[in-house]
Amino acid sequence: MSLKDRLFADRIYFVLGGLFITALVVSNLIFQKFFYWDFLGIYTFEISVGILPYPITFLITDIVSEVYGRKKANQMVTTGIFASFFSLLIVYISAEVPATTWSPVDDSLFTTVFGATAIAVFASMMAYLLAQYIDIQLFHFWKRLTKGKHLWLRNNFSTFLSQLVDTATVLLLLCSFNKIEWSLFGGLLLSGFLFKVLVAITDTPFLYAAVYALRKRFNLEKGEELNFEKIEI
Repeated sequence: MSLKDRLFADRIYFVLGGLFITALVVSNLIFQKFFYWDFLGIYTFEISVGILPYPITFLITDIVSEVYGRKKANQMVTTGIFASFFSLLIVYISAEVPATTWSPVDDSLFTTVFGATAIAVFASMMAYLLAQYIDIQLFHFWKRLTKGKHLWLRNNFSTFLSQLVDTATVLLLLCSFNKIEWSLFGGLLLSGFLFKVLVAITDTPFLYAAVYALRKRFNLEKGEELNFEKIEI
């Protein structure tokens, strides 16, 4: 790999990392609003808006896993953990300082919107840790098994299981902390998992497009990953 290619690869990695961290942090901040979506009259989803940006994180880690390798994907996941806890610290400090009498958002409203953020981040992080590392491990398991072929298979099969783990873990924790009633657990688990599966299937063309573009740019063979050990000056 030339120095020019290495610098370009790093820029792409940082852009993907920025999108990854943004999607992860935002999903933790907006989770308290729930909405419904009637899918073609077949099924009505009842899910948190926090789920909307979250599948993007799995698409990005699959792109990074395929082109940059497992080590780079794990580094991105670890960075996301620190970013989430840092955002939690900022929210906590913001909640503790008193609002002025003329503040458009008073202490009560701020607490209503962000008061459960600590529990949300904790639940999300536990689910996130399990799901993302499972996703990366399974992705590379299928990659070895198929010898770098069938990208669609490892993208979907790794994501399906990891998303089930993610959805079940975060709901278990939120219900355990009485943030969501246990009676809603089954419906939210089914809706959340099915929605994530649907998104995983529909994001496959985007994964193929991104991987194709990066392979073409760096002259990579199918299944080949970037080698950062050898840099030609």
